[in-house]
Amino acid sequence: MATAIPPLTDSEKIEYGEFKFTETADGTRSKLVVASYNIRYAAGPFLISGGLLRKANLKGSRGRAQTVGRHIDSAARACSDGTLMPRVDVLALQEADKQTARAGGIHVARELAVKLKMGWVHVPAGIPRGVKPKARQWWLDFEEPIGLYDEGDTGIALLSRLPLTDVTRIDLPWQECAWRPRLAMGATVSAGPLRLRIFNVHVDPHAAAGGQLKQLEVIADQAAASTDPTMIVGDFNTLSGKKCMETRRFLEARGYTTPFPSGTPTWRGALLRLHADWIFTRGVKIARWGVARPLSASDHWPVWSEVDLKQ
Repeated sequence: MATAIPPLTDSEKIEYGEFKFTETADGTRSKLVVASYNIRYAAGPFLISGGLLRKANLKGSRGRAQTVGRHIDSAARACSDGTLMPRVDVLALQEADKQTARAGGIHVARELAVKLKMGWVHVPAGIPRGVKPKARQWWLDFEEPIGLYDEGDTGIALLSRLPLTDVTRIDLPWQECAWRPRLAMGATVSAGPLRLRIFNVHVDPHAAAGGQLKQLEVIADQAAASTDPTMIVGDFNTLSGKKCMETRRFLEARGYTTPFPSGTPTWRGALLRLHADWIFTRGVKIARWGVARPLSASDHWPVWSEVDLKQ
């Protein structure tokens, strides 16, 4: 039997990309475009149908690297050509796999950063190897799991044209899904006169609303330590009206606002359209915002906002 892979060491908990940030904060910028995208390891949009085919042994991994590569190319075009959204300056990724079999062995965040000529920081989840997933609610059981002894990992990442500093890993409390750690990350970007603190989050979909709020409380406490204007972005997995309401109420009580009306579709599966992804801000003026449809690199669509730097 294969030997379980040990937990991440401290030096492995944040991975800094080897590519340089391509722009500097020279004070001439008037705007900064920040986007968030659960890229689902660039496997494409068919979560439910793909899961059903896989369970029936009708879908394998042949050609996976080529498929993931094509989806990364389409995500790069969407983030840079100004068609589905403005050219992105800072991109928060969730489900950014690092050389897993389900991602065709590709380091998704690094590969996308190379295409975009952006600097990057990746925070791996540290999947506990050898821990077999338990049966979940049927609507959460379509995801392709990482193999029990797959040497790859998943995680979150920030890609940026401007330098990122004060990068922080935030491990979130998680009990209901022991095989799938949840985490967030914080980083500071300087754009002209503005120092902006950005938090990239991926909240647990398995938890009830109360369990999700416990994770958000950890993030909000970290954010409260900064006096800089702040953005909390990512996949909040608000897969019901109640979870949307509770998440919004929780952050608004702490001084955050969002331009996104509750119920804005950011995720699709079969005929379902749900609001999973958000951008919340404090002390930040948003000039424009939107959802980048119909990008099909994932079952999510990117959400984006244009920050007014002349506020």
